[in-house]
Amino acid sequence: MVECLVITPTYNERDNVEAISRAALEVLPDAHYLFVDDNSPDGTGQLLDELTKRDPRIHVLHRPGKEGLGRAYTAGFLWALEREYAFIFEMDADFSHNPRDLPRLLEPARSRADLVLGSRFVGGVRITNWPISRLLLSLAAAQYVRLLTGMPFADPTGGFKCYRREVLEEIDVGSLRSNGYSFQIETLHRAWIRGFIVEEVPIIFEDRRSGVSKMNSSIVREALTLVGRIALRSGLRRRPRGRHPRSVAAHAA
Repeated sequence: MVECLVITPTYNERDNVEAISRAALEVLPDAHYLFVDDNSPDGTGQLLDELTKRDPRIHVLHRPGKEGLGRAYTAGFLWALEREYAFIFEMDADFSHNPRDLPRLLEPARSRADLVLGSRFVGGVRITNWPISRLLLSLAAAQYVRLLTGMPFADPTGGFKCYRREVLEEIDVGSLRSNGYSFQIETLHRAWIRGFIVEEVPIIFEDRRSGVSKMNSSIVREALTLVGRIALRSGLRRRPRGRHPRSVAAHAA
């Protein structure tokens, strides 16, 4: 049984996919890597098919068109849950998440945490190559999420994560409908409010080396709207219901 799976959604990431998978599998040589490609017009999908032939640890899930980050991750999570991976990572294709940090996220997931966040803001700000306007927007979004939901995390919109399998089984990933920042917030909140143990690990976030950012104003608007819905859906509850029994059982095993 392979213990770890790294999932990366792709859309027009041909310049990055070979290098990012190679870097990740260097630090986690026994892991598998799943790319979820949304029919990239730049030929990313075709290159990924070639990579799977060269390395049996690499897999690709082809989707018919661009539906957004959340839909891609949902498809990847469901693919992972059909198999026996114990730990499932989210990681971007563009090297804004450093693959060398994968073992740093895995260690607490193995020992004490159910969901580990690679955090840009815990203990200080660690972002390079961002304009000040984008940094301020991200910090304001994090504060907004904390105020409305009660979640205590410094970086609730971050997308570098390691889940224990039990979390994804419990939060009903097939019912997730959000995308972008809002997807990251919704999955985190579903885990936290159920009492799973969440830990933030500091990372350095570097803006993408190549390609074009997928961030746009509609993604930000969706995130702002969803946070209010999450707060109402949970009855404005601002703390977990106690530690989840599956978390207790997993860490006692």
